[in-house]
Amino acid sequence: MSEVAAEDFEAIRRQVREFVRSAVLPRETEIMNADRVPDDLRSAAAQMGLFGYAIPAEWGGLGLDLAQDVELAMEFGYTTPALRSLFGTNNGIARQVLVGFGTDAQKQRWLERIASGDVVASFALTEPGAGSDPAGLRTRAHRDGDEWVIDGSKQFITNAPIADLFVVFARTAEPQPENPGIAVFLVPAGTPGITVGPKDAKMGQEGAWTAEVGFDQVRVPADALVGGDEAAGYRAAMTSLARGRVHIAALAVGAAQRALDESVSHAATNTQGGRRIGEFQLVQAMLADQQTDVLAGRAMVRETARAHVSGEDRRIGPSAAKLFCTEMAGRVADSAVQVHGGAGYMREIPVERIYRDVRLLRLYEGTSEIQRLIVGGGLVRQAVRGS
Repeated sequence: MSEVAAEDFEAIRRQVREFVRSAVLPRETEIMNADRVPDDLRSAAAQMGLFGYAIPAEWGGLGLDLAQDVELAMEFGYTTPALRSLFGTNNGIARQVLVGFGTDAQKQRWLERIASGDVVASFALTEPGAGSDPAGLRTRAHRDGDEWVIDGSKQFITNAPIADLFVVFARTAEPQPENPGIAVFLVPAGTPGITVGPKDAKMGQEGAWTAEVGFDQVRVPADALVGGDEAAGYRAAMTSLARGRVHIAALAVGAAQRALDESVSHAATNTQGGRRIGEFQLVQAMLADQQTDVLAGRAMVRETARAHVSGEDRRIGPSAAKLFCTEMAGRVADSAVQVHGGAGYMREIPVERIYRDVRLLRLYEGTSEIQRLIVGGGLVRQAVRGS
């Protein structure tokens, strides 16, 4: 349950909207061209509590639940994803793992610094051969006296170049039917044996840094094992991924809303043959489809978040929302470029950036194909159990 009353949360949401639209939007081109979020925007986000909005108040956060999280995510999605990438892991996997599975000592050591933004956390799960399915992990950890030794490599790791803490998923045993053999470790970025590669050059999402991370005989003390329990790792992965999928769905809705707004503005102010292009019925049809998609996505995200908070559905709904909303954002962005005509293909036009940025949403936190398997398989299993 949320620690913030509805009226207090509405004030927070309005403040975030104002920050996004007045402080970040005017600097989107600067962020894109420099491939970094300016320090003053990062400081402002930290002062607003955005690095810890989902962390409980007792650890210095705001204590928002997922239903409130998605409302902020739709605001973050309205601008460059680089802003949200700064604090996404702090409120996502790091919060989920530590609050849900961490020991008291682990919470004491990390949560307040994560909530304040003094520590930037990085979610080290994806690796060559193991992306959407954590069961394919090849990074390994073995016990050596009072220490764990981690060996392996990760790829596409968000915030790796600036991370202070890596939340590392590693295999500690061969998978069994009831035990996938995966554990989670809290590894400070300065630990000997960690190497971080150069920033990845990506299609879009400039300013949201990712990189490869290598672990070569990285030694951490026994208390780096999350929860002091190897079995907690896979549970942490599954619960955090499901919650994260709802968050990504909300980001997609925010991006689609921005693409729609840009389309409507362009159609209302630009002319073709002496007529506003918004007067042409085929352009109106594209705007209507965009609006319909955005409304459907927003309603779906809100309902899915509500069901997750209540415990009613924490598996099928999140995957369905992530599938629909990220595919929807791609459709809306493509339509927005079409409404803009040739101008929509020009760099520094917002819909061109959005078109590139949202393509990634269908890949991370589980591809669209993986979501279809989760939803379809889950429905069949429910039916079999019911019969």
